[in-house]
Amino acid sequence: MTDPAPPSDRPTGAAIGHGLRGRCPACGEGRMFARFLKTAPNCPSCGLALDAHQADDFPAYIVILLLGHILVPLMIEVNSALAIPLGWQALIWPSLAVLLAVAMIQPVKGAVIAVQWSRRMAGFR
Repeated sequence: MTDPAPPSDRPTGAAIGHGLRGRCPACGEGRMFARFLKTAPNCPSCGLALDAHQADDFPAYIVILLLGHILVPLMIEVNSALAIPLGWQALIWPSLAVLLAVAMIQPVKGAVIAVQWSRRMAGFR
């Protein structure tokens, strides 16, 4: 019989919450991003090296998946309820997709980095 796993000293839920808000996954105080998607080299509060992550394209894949699940049902419902001309739809839906993608990419990247930190993945060993 094996012993149950010890409680994690890096709780994933709290780390994801910090990451979604753009804060350091370790302390929740320092800013994770120096610019829009550029991570800060270190947390200004606790000194955690934040640039060791390997998020790569995964945040973009998550955003694309979420956008599809948000926009497609919305488009179907709006088109069944309203008779919006095709020209207007050609302006509305791509614009909404771009706005939502820009709004979601930084929090999603922060959450991916937080998961990596909490699971000791990539450069967070």
